[in-house]
Amino acid sequence: MKLKLIRLTAMLSLLAAGSVAMAQNIQERTIRFGHLNNPDHPTSMGVKKFAEIVAAKSGGKLTVKEFPSSQLGNELQQQSALQGGVQEMFVASTTSLTGIVKEFGLFDFPFLFSNARQADAMVDGPLGKMITAKLPEKGIVVLGAFDLGFRNVTNSKRPITKGEDLEGLKLRVIPNPVFLDTFKTFKANPIPMPFAELYNALESKAVDGQENPYTVILSSKFYEVNKFVSGTNHVYALNPVQVSKRFWDRLSPAEQKILQDAAIEAQNYQRTVSRELAGKALTELRAKGMVFNELAPAEVARMRKEVQPIYEKFGSSYDPAVMTLFKTELERVSKL
Repeated sequence: MKLKLIRLTAMLSLLAAGSVAMAQNIQERTIRFGHLNNPDHPTSMGVKKFAEIVAAKSGGKLTVKEFPSSQLGNELQQQSALQGGVQEMFVASTTSLTGIVKEFGLFDFPFLFSNARQADAMVDGPLGKMITAKLPEKGIVVLGAFDLGFRNVTNSKRPITKGEDLEGLKLRVIPNPVFLDTFKTFKANPIPMPFAELYNALESKAVDGQENPYTVILSSKFYEVNKFVSGTNHVYALNPVQVSKRFWDRLSPAEQKILQDAAIEAQNYQRTVSRELAGKALTELRAKGMVFNELAPAEVARMRKEVQPIYEKFGSSYDPAVMTLFKTELERVSKL
């Protein structure tokens, strides 16, 4: 009797959710959500959580289908598909967004943040809102930002204990002018390359190393093709959660609210998981034989000073209003 009551209650809850969905003009839709990382990566965990929340909030009317591991194409291909309305959702680094709204390059400035609190305050604050507000006219709506974490250098040659250790290394970097200039500052040989091609390039020695957060290094099994991992923490990487503007405009206000609310809930969940797993990933990388070292704080300060010309070079071409706010916000978050 008790079991029947539980089943009846569950059925009534589903019917109620369905009725609410119909009343709010929620149609049955399948949302393709692509990303570059493997299914065991924190990015994938965030997408799965988003899918769960959307299904619950829509009474099962909205279905989010995940496409991990670059199944829908590389970063630039998926970004283009999003703008064209061919793909509904996408989450990746700011790499391709800098080609659409160049001020996204601010988040790629080297040695910008010392911890995740500072990064969140900048991304979620007035500066992040000002920059993302430039995207809708370019065909993209941003609903939040997942955490990818601080990027660190791996390579097959030597530990990176100071800027000079980067000299001569062939390092794959994301196709981003700020990243290229950053590593050129330390006389490395940065090679832009799609992420999907990276493992084979490391295996064949076409490149000596690369730079990514610990979770990406582990999930992508770069420990199989690189020996050294150095805690450079040179860039904090965020992953904006993006929706095609063409798709967004077809949604009812109720559907838009479901996606927006779900994105924030999933974002908060994903950031927590991602940061917990970063430490665990480093422990596992060392257990798998990678040689780890950290940069001394004095060396980080010296490297930060060396890259200041990059701030000036790229900042001079950005929207002056954005740069003014950037300087104010950088001072504010640096105290966190």
